[in-house]
Parts: sequence; C-alpha cells; structure tokens
Amino acid sequence: MNETFLAIINPAAGGGRCRELAGAAIARLRSAGIAIETAETAAGRDATRIARDAYRRGFRRFLAVGGDGTSYEIVNGLFPDCLAAVLSSDTAEFGASRGESERIPTLGFLPLGTGNSFLRDFGDAKATDRGLEYAMRAIEARQPRACDVLRLTHKDGVLYSINLASVGFAADVAALRHRRFLGFGHAGYLASIFLSLARLKRRPFPVRVNERDEFDRRRCLFLTFSNSKFTGGTMMIAPDARTDDGLIEYVRWGPIGRLGLILNLPTLYDGTHTRHPMAERQAVPRVEFQLDAPVDVMVDGEVMKLECRAIEVLPSVLRVMV
Repeated sequence: MNETFLAIINPAAGGGRCRELAGAAIARLRSAGIAIETAETAAGRDATRIARDAYRRGFRRFLAVGGDGTSYEIVNGLFPDCLAAVLSSDTAEFGASRGESERIPTLGFLPLGTGNSFLRDFGDAKATDRGLEYAMRAIEARQPRACDVLRLTHKDGVLYSINLASVGFAADVAALRHRRFLGFGHAGYLASIFLSLARLKRRPFPVRVNERDEFDRRRCLFLTFSNSKFTGGTMMIAPDARTDDGLIEYVRWGPIGRLGLILNLPTLYDGTHTRHPMAERQAVPRVEFQLDAPVDVMVDGEVMKLECRAIEVLPSVLRVMV
C-alpha cells in the first residue's frame, strides 16, 4: 500500500481561492512529515478519474483540496472499486476485520471551496475559517475515523455520497443556483431561495423505509437522506445524523405554506425544524423510491436529474481525517 497522500486539487474552487492557498497548506503538511503528491483538475469529473486511477495504482490516502464538489468527485472515484476489496459478493455487512483492512481508503480535506458542509459536523471545524485550520490539524494528527458512505441507485447507475441526497425544496434551490446564478456567490444563493419560495412546489416523492410498509405518497416540501448534519455550508438539515452509525438520517417536511416556511427558515439553520408539527425524522438503513420520472436531486452539493430507485448506507467503508 502506498503511504503517500494524493492531494487532488481543484484550483477553480472558491472562485480561485483554492489556487492561491493550496500551495501553502500542502507545504505546511509536508513540513510536518506527511508525504504528499499532487494532481490538479482541469474540468468536471477530473477528480473522479484521478482518484479511480490512483486507487488502482495502490494509493489509499487522498486529500480533497477544494469544496464539497471535489470530495464528492473523489468519493465517486474510489467507489465502487474499493468495495470489491472490503465486501464479499454475497453479503451486505461490513465486519470489524474488514473495517481494519488496509484496502479501505482514507480521505482528508483542505476545505478551500465555496461550500464545505461535511467538516462542520466535527469539533471546532465550524468555528474556523471554513474549517481549514481544523482540517489541517486533523491531517497532522494522523488519526482517521470510520465513516459511512451512502449509495444512491438510480435508473441509469449508482452514485456515492458522504454528506446527503435531497429532493424537493433544497434541491430546487440548488438546481436554480447551478443553472442560473452559479457565478453570483452568496447573492445568487439568496436569489435562488427567494425564487424557489415564489414558485413553491409541494409534491409527492413516493418512498418507503420498511419493505413491509406502503409507499408514502403524501405531498411534502422536501425529503433529505443524510449521513452528516449540514448542507449548504451552514444549514443543519439533519441535526441527529452521525457519520458512523450505519444509518441514514431521513428527514421529511410536509406541505408547509410560504408564510410558514418564511417564518421557519431560521430553524433550518439551527436544526430545530425537525420539531415542527409537519416534520418527521427516522434513522434507517435503506429507503426505496417509486418515481415515474427523473427529478432534481442534490447529492453533496451537486445537482442532477435522476430517477431514483433506492438509497442505502454502506457502514464504515471509508476513513476520514476529521
């Protein structure tokens, strides 16, 4: 196994901030005795290709240098290849001996992008400048922890996630921002929220969390399927989520009206929205969908149209430096 970290750098992340700061951050880690090689991305999905090729060449340690999108691409480069090394073909359980396998990849973070939601779950990461100092100390400490990965199966393939998947209002906001306001920074994010409020859609996304139950076809504002607490940088959409409990934190918010949503928007940032009478939450290992067409889905900050079939948790198949 190659003990060297491969730092996959998205120089365009954070509006070019990553290009300016990555060199100094990597130099500091090298001065702490951490062996690092680097590779830069030049286009979308480059990080996925680089991570996949590196894993096949023996790399097991990676640094995501950028934002949520960079780590998302790296995770989708590592999976599903590494599953073959830690999971037999006839079981869906991950035992302790497999959890100690040297084939399980380790992922650290240098959060130099616009959104860095995943790190906010840990310690004082949320109290530092986008978690950079906290993330660097975690890498220097060389103490990885187990992390679950979510596997989303859709009509055309499979995606992997360490943060969340979401449909409904949150995905509507993210889709609008990506398609119309991507270059406008925080102002574009606010514009996307207000436009989504004006168009407010409350519709059914048929799901079931227990094979013995019927599909839930009630109208709702959104459904989220989380591995970690935060999304959108500071929105605590799943306050009870844990990244290593082997469960998906499923949060549903019913068909709340515009005024109710406006009055309750602050609760989406402190996590108290789950106490609302229209909110529900469960911790489950798997959720099935019964969609009849693709819908906008936000996966770790990325937005795509997917006809989802199921989402399930893969316990402790990744190590993270946090």
